[in-house]
Amino acid sequence: MSRRFVVLPDPAAVAEAAADRFVAAARNAIRRRGRFMVALSGGSTPKAVYGLLAAPPRASAVDWSRVELFWGDERAVPPDDPASNFGLARDLLLGHVSGPRAGQVHRMPADARNRDLAARRYQEALARTFRLDAAGTERPSFDLIWLGMGGDGHTASLFPGSPLLAERKRWVVPVDAPPSAPIAGRLSLTLPVLNAARSVMFVVTGADKFPALSVVRSGSRRLPAGLVRARSTLWLVDAAAMGQDRAR
Repeated sequence: MSRRFVVLPDPAAVAEAAADRFVAAARNAIRRRGRFMVALSGGSTPKAVYGLLAAPPRASAVDWSRVELFWGDERAVPPDDPASNFGLARDLLLGHVSGPRAGQVHRMPADARNRDLAARRYQEALARTFRLDAAGTERPSFDLIWLGMGGDGHTASLFPGSPLLAERKRWVVPVDAPPSAPIAGRLSLTLPVLNAARSVMFVVTGADKFPALSVVRSGSRRLPAGLVRARSTLWLVDAAAMGQDRAR
C-alpha cells in the first residue's frame, strides 16, 4: 500500500497531470488485462480533465472500446440535469471519443424512485462486469478510481460522521447527504470497494480544501478521504489546497 502527494502550481497543472495519469492507467490495464475498469469522479473538478481527455493527443491514446466506465457516486437527478455526474462526463468526454459502446457505460441510477433497489442493481452490474458473485466476499478491483474531496473531507458521497463509513458488506449504498450538500439523495460506492482498487487518484484544488487536506496528510483517519487506502493512492493537489499561497 502506497500513498503519495504531488503538489502542482495551479488547477490547470493538476488537470494535465490527472489526464496523463488516466491515460497511463488505461493503457497499462488494456495491455495487461485487455480492458480498463474505471470509476469516474463527481463534482466540478473533472470538467477540465474531461476536456483534456476528449482532445488530441490523449483521446486517441486510449482504446475506448476496451473501457468499462462506472461512477464513484451520483446525485438523485436525471442525466440531463446540470448536477448529474454522468451528464457531465457524457457531454464533455464520452460524446467526443470513439466508444465506449453503450453497454460499457454504467450510469449510476440515483434518480430512481427506489434508491435501495437501485443500489442493489448497481452492485449486480458491478458483479456481472467484474465476473463476481454479488453476494460473495470478493470485491470488484477497479484499475482506477478517480475521486475528489470536499472541503469537509467527504469523498464520493461518504460524509464525515456517516454510519455508512462502517459499511463492510455492500458495495453500493443509498445516501442521504447532510443539509450542507446541495442535493441530499445520492448513491455511492463504499469504502471496501474504494480500498480494493488497484489505484485511486484524488484530484483536489482550491484553498477551501486546505484544512481537510492537512488532516488527511497527517495520517489521520478522522475524515472519509483519509480512510481511502488503496494499493496505490495518488493525490494530485494544487498549491492553494496545500496552503502554500498562505505564506506569500
